[in-house]
Amino acid sequence: MSSRYDRAITVFSPDGHLFQVEYALEAVRKGATAVGVRGKDSIVLAVEKKAAAKLQDARTVRKIVKIDHHITLAFAGLTADARVLVNKARIECQSYRLTVEDAVSVEYISRFIAGIQQKYTQSGGVRPFGISTLIVGFDNDGTPRLYQTDPSGIYSEWKANAIGRSSKTVHEFLEKKYTADGTEDDTLRLSIRALLEVVESGKNIEVAVMKRGEPMRLLEESQIEEFVQQIEKEKKEEEERAKTQRDSDLPTRS
Repeated sequence: MSSRYDRAITVFSPDGHLFQVEYALEAVRKGATAVGVRGKDSIVLAVEKKAAAKLQDARTVRKIVKIDHHITLAFAGLTADARVLVNKARIECQSYRLTVEDAVSVEYISRFIAGIQQKYTQSGGVRPFGISTLIVGFDNDGTPRLYQTDPSGIYSEWKANAIGRSSKTVHEFLEKKYTADGTEDDTLRLSIRALLEVVESGKNIEVAVMKRGEPMRLLEESQIEEFVQQIEKEKKEEEERAKTQRDSDLPTRS
């Protein structure tokens, strides 16, 4: 049945589906995992980093990009699609600044990106963007923001969220561990630990931090590895406490 309706983006199936949009969402689910966590005065983006070829310059493969001096974006899905969307967003940020003489808000640029994604779901001769994005930054009043957009054109604000491969597992972990008043260190630790739920090694993680009034900075591999070691130590301690608790709960023989 679906094969009759999945070749044209503008045609609904009888049960109300746009199959090309659903296929774009599937491309996102197969993409590298990205996590965003909003803290009290900081925001962290952590992404799964694919291993670069031996002769490839790893700096040219980025899943975290700067949109404006106060806004950063991470994505999951097709990298080439992301490049086009990022360029459109950067031009809009500069155009807004020239016109209004002020920086865009995080909500404004999230709505703009979602609007482009939605436009590509109902126009002939095009296909949906095969990416979801996590957009973070600070508004003019210093409020931290975290938004998500997806290929259907939906955008929404979050305290913490994950996109890409195994995002459901990461999302469930964030629901259990997230606290709204976390410090920068707490937010970093939570982001990296959430990503380690689906990533094998800290070497495959890229982390960016934004603080109020400061530019985005990427963590060095040595800094990430230090957090990973702390997290592994905490996991072992938790396992030992749980084991001790189970042993104490066993009935003793009289």
